[in-house]
Amino acid sequence: MNKLNLTVNGKKKVVNCPPFSRLLDVLREQLQLTGTKEGCGEGECGACSVIMDGKLVNSCLVPALQANGKKILTVEGLAKKSLSPLQKGFIKCGGAQCGICTPGMLMAAHALKMRKKKPTKQDIREGLGGNLCRCTGYSQIIESIKRCGGKP
Repeated sequence: MNKLNLTVNGKKKVVNCPPFSRLLDVLREQLQLTGTKEGCGEGECGACSVIMDGKLVNSCLVPALQANGKKILTVEGLAKKSLSPLQKGFIKCGGAQCGICTPGMLMAAHALKMRKKKPTKQDIREGLGGNLCRCTGYSQIIESIKRCGGKP
């Protein structure tokens, strides 16, 4: 077992994990942060997206040991006392459908809004690159971020 020191959603965490664990597994199984989803397990769909030290990553591809000492933000961390403006925007504008891709889309949108306060539709399309959705056709997701998403 390996000892990991992480800061997850602003809280210091110490976990023990097998040597070949993925960050996704540590988040879901050990820290009970099940908002981060496993879609493909190959880094192709973006359902497992989290922000690690300010950068969007696919947690299914990150060896847990690589996250040692890092700051991790998951979809649960977007809401402080209530839902974040992005989360509210997804509800208001219909960006959330079945819920599998939604956490990853929210994290990608949050990462985009950290870089660009008022992204254009093209910025949003590029910012969501690597995140797949089969339910919405993306127009509601893009609208949720553009019109309803607020600040990160």
